[in-house]
Amino acid sequence: MNISIKWYEGVTVHKVYLSAILDLCDRRIVAYVISERNDNPLVFKTLDRAVAANPDAHPLFHSDRGFQYTSRTFHHKLEQAGMVQSMSRVGRCIDNGPMEGLWGILKRECYYGKQFNSKRSLVQTIEGYIRYYNNRRVQRNLGVLTPLEKHALAMAA
Repeated sequence: MNISIKWYEGVTVHKVYLSAILDLCDRRIVAYVISERNDNPLVFKTLDRAVAANPDAHPLFHSDRGFQYTSRTFHHKLEQAGMVQSMSRVGRCIDNGPMEGLWGILKRECYYGKQFNSKRSLVQTIEGYIRYYNNRRVQRNLGVLTPLEKHALAMAA
């Protein structure tokens, strides 16, 4: 799923779009892409990165009903990767709820209360936060482990 995040150049408002894929087992952000455009290539590149990083994984892919996720091309990419898509009905947000939660955490912990005056500083902050989230941010629902610690335990089992 994608979110837009604003940065300012004087009085001009700019946006970047963050697309990420979250592993629901260990809450790890397995891939992300930041772009100035919210378009199909943004989502396709994110999926490509996730597949490249986890070539043997064939998970159920949860998404919202955004135009990128309902396209035939995206569906074909999922099939090629051996994945099945799960998409809730209109008006129900069960499938994208975990991503909505992640976006809320990210904005609360690294964005709200700050003003970014350059794209570079915003992108660096987002990338730094994703590293922190995966490697150092413990989560109670993971048994007070970080996502990468939980991932390592799951791979060892």
